[in-house]
Amino acid sequence: MAYTPNRGRFAVTFFHGDRLIGVFKKKEKYNNKQSNNKIKATMKTTILTIFTALVLSTGIATTTFAATAKNENVTVLTGISAINKIEVHGNVQLYISDGATDQVKVYNKYYSESALVQSANGVLRISSYKAEKLVVWVTANELSSVSVYDNAEVKSFGNISKIEFNVDLHDSATAKLAIEAYSANVTVTDQAKANLSGNVNEVDIKYSHAENVNYSNLVTEHTSRTCTTTSARIRTEADELADLF
Repeated sequence: MAYTPNRGRFAVTFFHGDRLIGVFKKKEKYNNKQSNNKIKATMKTTILTIFTALVLSTGIATTTFAATAKNENVTVLTGISAINKIEVHGNVQLYISDGATDQVKVYNKYYSESALVQSANGVLRISSYKAEKLVVWVTANELSSVSVYDNAEVKSFGNISKIEFNVDLHDSATAKLAIEAYSANVTVTDQAKANLSGNVNEVDIKYSHAENVNYSNLVTEHTSRTCTTTSARIRTEADELADLF
């Protein structure tokens, strides 16, 4: 109910308190409803945006994985364990890494090529003489020695952490190794080349040509260097002098 007292020229209408409160409640409810609608609309837009991004990223990742799996021919060789030495001959690209268990992966059509990967008495022998490089990745727990011949190459994935590690390169072989060891023995003969890095307490380096061994990034406490061609020449001259007496 309302009443309108007439005081002079002005007429003022007063509502009872319950109806006035009802008007304000209705207005507040309306405002809350509008606010909730805006929040819901914003949330729907945000969720839709996130969902779209996830779908796109998943699609891209799936496409990349499928392309990689399609283009690579990987053969995992089973029954190989306790590798402590690797010998590589021919046109081979070898990658080595530390691991809790031994594993050998060949990244070519291994069974359709004249390649050899053979393990016996802790020695893994790898050879291939085709024009295309045979790519092999060996993960080993107790590897301590690598011998590389011909034009094969060996590279490390991460640091090779051992107490003692031996590397010998021959012919035109190459090596790029990061070594973490107490001691290391490196022999680089003929036209072979070595690029060494890491931390080694004691290292013994023998080479035919000093310029073929780069160890500027190898931190050592004690370093021994020997040029094998100079030693051979000195021994020959000594033998000739000995024959004179």
